[in-house]
Amino acid sequence: MTVRYWFLPLLLLSLFGCTVGPDYVRPQVDSPETWRVDYEAAAEVSNLRWWEQFQDPVLDQLIDTALKENKDVRIAAARVLEFAARVDIFRSGFFPQIGYQGDVSRNRASREVFGGVSSGDRTYNNYAGAANLGWELDVWGRIRRANEAARADLLAEEENRRSVILSLVSAVATSYVTLRQLDRQLEVSRETLTSRAESLRLFEVKFKGGVISELELAQVRTEYEQAAAAIPPIERNIALTENALSILLGRNPAAIPRGKTIDQLIQPPVPAGVPSTLLARRPDIRAAEQNLIAANARIGVARAQYFPTISLTGLFGYASEQLGDLLQGSANLWSAGGEALGPIFTGGAISGQVRASEAVQRQALVGYLQTVQTAFREVDDALINVQKSREQLEAEGRRVAALAEYARLAKLRYDEGYASYIEVLDAQRFLFDAELQYVAVQGDVYASLVGTYKAMGGGWIIAAQRSADQVDFPPAAPDSEPRFAFPAPTRSGGTEGVSGYR
Repeated sequence: MTVRYWFLPLLLLSLFGCTVGPDYVRPQVDSPETWRVDYEAAAEVSNLRWWEQFQDPVLDQLIDTALKENKDVRIAAARVLEFAARVDIFRSGFFPQIGYQGDVSRNRASREVFGGVSSGDRTYNNYAGAANLGWELDVWGRIRRANEAARADLLAEEENRRSVILSLVSAVATSYVTLRQLDRQLEVSRETLTSRAESLRLFEVKFKGGVISELELAQVRTEYEQAAAAIPPIERNIALTENALSILLGRNPAAIPRGKTIDQLIQPPVPAGVPSTLLARRPDIRAAEQNLIAANARIGVARAQYFPTISLTGLFGYASEQLGDLLQGSANLWSAGGEALGPIFTGGAISGQVRASEAVQRQALVGYLQTVQTAFREVDDALINVQKSREQLEAEGRRVAALAEYARLAKLRYDEGYASYIEVLDAQRFLFDAELQYVAVQGDVYASLVGTYKAMGGGWIIAAQRSADQVDFPPAAPDSEPRFAFPAPTRSGGTEGVSGYR
C-alpha cells in the first residue's frame, strides 16, 4: 500500500462507522381525547395575533413595544445566538484542523554531547516554518452525537425564547385588563363618594334644622368615609400595576396610556384545539423534548470514550540554519501519520460518566412527561376559568340590577316616610360592593381568556417573534461605569384622575 493511499481505509471507516449510544425515540404520551369543558363557540384562532381581537389599538401598541424592548426577550434572543455559536463549535469537529507554526532561535551546542564540534562551531541559528494538520476520524460517532446534542440544545433554547414571548404577551394583556378594571372601580368609587358627599351635606343641613337626630347624621357620615376609604387602595394598585407594566415594556416606571374601557373591550373567542395538538403548539413541551434529545445524545458521547480516538496528522514546512536558505528545496520537510489513543484503565471514570449521562436522560424523560401533564392541566384549568367566570359575571350582573332596584325602592320608601334612612344606607352600601365585585369579575373573564390563549400556545408566537426580531441589541456604553437616570416622581397622565398622579 503506497503512502498516498494508506489512510483511505481509516477515512472510509470514519464515514461509515457506527454511532454508539441509543437513537432517540419519542416517548409515548397518555393524552386525553377531549377537554373536560367543551365550548361550542371555540374557534381556530390560535395562529392569529389574538390580542388584536380585543379591538384596542393601545393594547396592540403596548404589546408591540414589549416585544421589541422587554429585557427578558432580548436576553432570550442573546442566548439563542450563544447556542447557535456552540453548534458551530461542535460542528468544527467534522473538519480537519489546519494550523501553522514558526520558529526562530539561536542555539549553542554542548561539547559534551557533540564532542567533535570545535568551539567556533557550537553556536548556530535555526529558522523553521510549517503547516500542520490534525483530523479526528469520527469512527464511533462521538462527534456526531455531540453535534446532535448541540443542535437539540439550540432548538430547546429557541423554544425557551418563545416561552418568554408567550409569557410576556400574556402578562402585558393581563396587566392592561387589570389596569382598566381598576380604572373602572376607581370611577365607581368616586361616583359613589360624590353621591354620598351630597347626601352628607343635605343631612348636615337637616341636622342643623333639627329635622334629624345626631345618630342619623353619624350613619350618613360613616357611609361617606367608607366610600372615601375605598379610593386610596385602588389608586395604589393602579400605580403598582402601571409600574409593573412599564417594566414589561422595557421602560422605567411611568404612567401607561389608556384605550378602551373595560366595558368597551371585545371578548375574543375561546381557541379550539384537541389535547394532542398541544404537543406541537406549546413551546415548553417542545423545549422539554429537545432537552430529552440532547440528554439522549450525550449518552453516546460518554460511551464513545470506551473506544480509541483515531486521528490523521500531517506536517509540511521548511527548516534551515540560514534565513536565506529557508525556502530552498533542500530545506523542506514533511510528515504524515495516524494515531490512536484509547483507555486501558481509568478507575471507573468512563463508566461513571456513562451512568451519569443515563441518569440525566432519565431526568429529562420524566421532565418531559411532567411538562406535558402540566400543560394538559393548565388548559383544562383555563377553560374551566373561562366558563365559570362568565357564569359568575352573569350572576353578578343580575345582583347589581336587583340591588339597584332595591336602592331605588328604599329611597322611595324613605321619601314617603315608610322607612328610616338606615335602610337606604344599607341598600346603597350593598349596591356599591356589588358594582365593585362586578367589575372585578369582568377583569377575571378577560384574564381567563388570556390564560386560555397562553395555555393553548399556537402559531401566533412565531408572528410575535418576528416583531421581537426587528430590534438590534443596543451598543455597548463608551465607558465601564453604568449611568442611571432616575425618573422624576411625577406622572404625566394615564390614570384618569388618580389622586397624586396627575
